[in-house]
Amino acid sequence: MAGEFEALGLSMTCLFPLGVIAIILLLMSLKVVFEYERTIVFRLGRFNRLLGPGLNIVVPIIDSVRTVDMRIKTVDIPKQEVMTKDNVPVSVNAVIYYKVKDPQAAILKIEDYMYAVSQYGQTALRDVIGNKELDFVLTEREEIATEIETIVDKETNEWGIDITAIKIQDIELPADMKRAMARQAEAEREKRATIIMAAGELQASDNLRKAALNLSGPGALHLRTLQTISDVSADQSNTIVVMLPVEVLQAIRGIGHSDVLKKPEKPDKPAKK
Repeated sequence: MAGEFEALGLSMTCLFPLGVIAIILLLMSLKVVFEYERTIVFRLGRFNRLLGPGLNIVVPIIDSVRTVDMRIKTVDIPKQEVMTKDNVPVSVNAVIYYKVKDPQAAILKIEDYMYAVSQYGQTALRDVIGNKELDFVLTEREEIATEIETIVDKETNEWGIDITAIKIQDIELPADMKRAMARQAEAEREKRATIIMAAGELQASDNLRKAALNLSGPGALHLRTLQTISDVSADQSNTIVVMLPVEVLQAIRGIGHSDVLKKPEKPDKPAKK
């Protein structure tokens, strides 16, 4: 009887470590995948299957896993010194937005897809801006970004990468080029101001000519004179206004004109003997 108890105790002592190992292996076989992730299972080094979100079971030791984040990622393109088509050096930096659409291709076909996307974006940025003139680069950022996005997306498509957007953040010019562009903008503003001023003077002269024609009619000048007198009288000042009929002014002007006509000529001096 004692021997049976000893055998039972020995068997329990042996089963306890096995039970602990079994529990550890069971826990190792459980794999939780988040909704924004996908997990690739390699069995003995070969691709086996793709795990979706939720609780999954893998074979411990035999299976190994690689998890891929499916959310949109951001890669910053550092500032690049680029010579434009018209030989102007500029510094440009941009940002790339991308996501993994095929986890299997992103793991099996490229070692580090994030680094590869960054390097390819830099190359495409330099190539595109190097073939554009400075004015186009400064005014057509969206078109340049779209062209870069098309190039990068075409090359990274086989890696299972989808380029969602590329945005150019900053374009830095040399200091002397900035001063030249500032002088050009100032000259352009002065040109527009001069044109607007000349157009205003032309319009004002045309209106004055029409006003003169209107005032030259019968009675219009008298009405304008009365309006001016009314405006002056409303001012509380010491101004004295003397009103004379227009006929008196015309009579005085006629008298002065007749005196000039009737002025006798001086007699010629007698010749000296």
